[in-house]
Amino acid sequence: MFQRGKELFLDIFRQADLVLLALCCAATLFGMVEIASATHYMATWKYVIVQGGAAAIGVVAYLLMSLVDINELSKWWKWMLLFNVVLIVALRTPLGVDDGTGNVAWLHIPGFPVSLQPAEMVKLTFTVVLARQLVWLKENTKLNSIRSIAFLAAHILALVGLYFVISGDMGSALVYIFIFACMAFVAGVAIHWFVLGLMGGGIAFYLLWELDKVNDYMKDRFRLVFDHSLDPLGVGWHQNHSIMALGSGKLTGQGLFHGTQTQSPFSGSLPARHTDFIFSAIGEELGMIGCIAALAILTAIVIRCLVVAGKAKTRLEAYICVGMAAMLIFQTIVNVGMCLFLMPVIGLTLPFFSYGGSSIVTLFAAMGIVSGIQKRSLPEWLR
Repeated sequence: MFQRGKELFLDIFRQADLVLLALCCAATLFGMVEIASATHYMATWKYVIVQGGAAAIGVVAYLLMSLVDINELSKWWKWMLLFNVVLIVALRTPLGVDDGTGNVAWLHIPGFPVSLQPAEMVKLTFTVVLARQLVWLKENTKLNSIRSIAFLAAHILALVGLYFVISGDMGSALVYIFIFACMAFVAGVAIHWFVLGLMGGGIAFYLLWELDKVNDYMKDRFRLVFDHSLDPLGVGWHQNHSIMALGSGKLTGQGLFHGTQTQSPFSGSLPARHTDFIFSAIGEELGMIGCIAALAILTAIVIRCLVVAGKAKTRLEAYICVGMAAMLIFQTIVNVGMCLFLMPVIGLTLPFFSYGGSSIVTLFAAMGIVSGIQKRSLPEWLR
C-alpha cells in the first residue's frame, strides 16, 4: 500500500511543471519571511502559521489541478457560472463579513478556522468560463460582431456589477475587467471595441462621481494620486508612510527584523504591513535589492504562464493561461503603484507575498491549471 501510494505521488509530481512550482514556492517563502518580520511586533506566529498552512494546501491544489484536463472541465461552464453567482450572493447572507474597510468581501463559516474571500475563488471559474465563451464565439460566429461583443460585455458587466453592488470591493472588480480585456484582446477582439469600452467606462465613472455615487473617502483616494499633500494625517497617512518606508531602505535596506516602521508597535507606523503594504516593508528592510528580487520572481511566473500559453494545444488553454498571467500582472502593478503613491489604495495585495489564505490557495490552484496545460502541450513520450 505504501509503495503504491509513493508511486502515485511521484507520478503526480512528475506530471507537474516543477519550474513553475519552484517559482511559486520561492515567492511564497520570501513572502512568509517578510510576514514574520512585519508581524514580529505583535509577538505572535499566527500569521506565519496560517500562511504556511495555506501554502501547503496550495501546493496540494497545484499538484491536483495539474492532473485536470481543463478542456473537459470547461464543459461544466454553466455550473461554474452558477457557482460564481451563488458565492457572490452569499456575501449578502449572515455569513458575509466586513473586511474592516466597509466592504463586505469575506465569508465566515461557523466552525471554520479562517474566513474565505469569494472574489479570489471566482477569478478561476470566471477565467475558465470566459475562455469557453471566447472559443465558442470565435469558432461558431463572428467574434467582432455587435451580437458577440454585446454577449461578452453582458457577462463582464453582470459579474462586476453584481460583485461591486454586493461587496463594494472596487479592487477585485477591476481585476475581473483587466482579465477580461487581456483575454478578449488575445482572442482577437478589435481595438475599436476596447476604445469604445474605455470611453463608456470613463463616462460611467464620471457620472457616478458627479452624482455622488462614489463615496467621499474613495474620491479622496483618487485625488491623493494628483495631490500628495491632501490630508496627510487622514486618508493620505497610508501612502505617505509607505513612501517613507521605501525611501529609508535605500539600496540594501535596514535589515530583516530591523525596519524602523516595520518593527514599530506604534499604530501610526506603516499600516497593513503584512498585507496591502508588504512591498513597502520589503523595501524598508531589504532595500531596492529586495524589491527587485520580489518583482523578478513575479515576472518569471508571468513569463512562464505566457510561454505555456504560446505552446498550448487549444485556444481555450491559451486564453486561460493569458487570463492567469493577467491576474498576476494587474495585482502586481496596482499593489506596487499603491506603495509608490502612483495609484489609489484599492485593497489589492501583492500575489504570493501578502498574507492571505484564500489568495495563496487560489494562486497555487491557478498556477496548477497552467501546469496541467503545459503538461498536455508536450509530446506523448515526454508526458
